[in-house]
Amino acid sequence: MKILSREFYERDPAEVARELLGKILVRRLNNTVLKGKIVEAEAYYGQNDPASKAYRGRKRFNELMFRDVGKTFIYMVHGNWLLNIVAHPRGDVGAVLIRALEPLEGVEAMMRNRGIQDIYSLTNGPGKLTKAMMITNKLNGVDVTDNNSEIQILESVRENFNIKNSYRIGVRKDLPVKLRFYIAENRFVSKP
Repeated sequence: MKILSREFYERDPAEVARELLGKILVRRLNNTVLKGKIVEAEAYYGQNDPASKAYRGRKRFNELMFRDVGKTFIYMVHGNWLLNIVAHPRGDVGAVLIRALEPLEGVEAMMRNRGIQDIYSLTNGPGKLTKAMMITNKLNGVDVTDNNSEIQILESVRENFNIKNSYRIGVRKDLPVKLRFYIAENRFVSKP
């Protein structure tokens, strides 16, 4: 399976979020490889998006959202690290939050990392998946398009699945468009 190119992320964050569904998130940890199929993602924009980390303009904290696409943007919310991939047209601002995965490889290691045995609760939320895959802010700014990266997103075998969308989860103020995308009837999607 081939790594998604930088050009994949040089588009509207909503397009990227939708098209990330079904792709494979890979986390390399020394001799261990953890993989999960992306089943849920949310798009975020810049200063016109009240739910975005870039809403109040360019700051040291959110600098990555304004820069090169295809890099991780990792920050903490309620004691959980959240994994975003910077995605936007050239000269714009944005990122995609990876909200849920269907575990594929390294499931036992993920269960140990989370301290649980229920596979359906393992990676069905943005904080759960980062704990399961041992993703922290130490990986902030990693290039997911690099062959040697500890985090990558790969093409996947073409599948037919129904995609649904809704308003984003856990935001106080949202845009009037539905920017959360998920694979319908997938048991690993988070519960709003």
